[in-house]
Amino acid sequence: MNIEVTINGESHSIETEGHRRLLDVLREELGLVGTKEGCGEGECGACTVLINGEPVNSCLVPVGQIEGTALTTIEGMAGSDSLHVIQETLVRYGGAQCGICTPGVALCAKWAVEKEPGASKERLRELLAGNICRCTGYQAIVDAVVAAQDSSEPGHE
Repeated sequence: MNIEVTINGESHSIETEGHRRLLDVLREELGLVGTKEGCGEGECGACTVLINGEPVNSCLVPVGQIEGTALTTIEGMAGSDSLHVIQETLVRYGGAQCGICTPGVALCAKWAVEKEPGASKERLRELLAGNICRCTGYQAIVDAVVAAQDSSEPGHE
């Protein structure tokens, strides 16, 4: 099967079996190893990517279903020479520790901030609920997303 898809702004033609997991194709065929496998069952969020701007667990998506979509992995989140503001605040606030959940958390946080600008801490917790982290206790992650959200509002540098 030949799959045409845009990944991180670049067009790709992928020749593979359509039933393979998107997670495996990203890591093994395309070398995009920033997407991590946690549970492999869609429960932890470590493998989150954005498909047409929406977060999905790539371990649950057959690659044949991404034909014609726009996909963003953690490698495409930031600019070529700087981190995305969410990545910066995750580091600054201690919301990134062992690194397994961090790519999925960062992409989901990007989606959450774009979906509901100015969301409360409580609402951000709900929007990020699909991402399990065993290191941070979540408060550092939520604080980092709030800081990123505040810094991206008009009038903030």
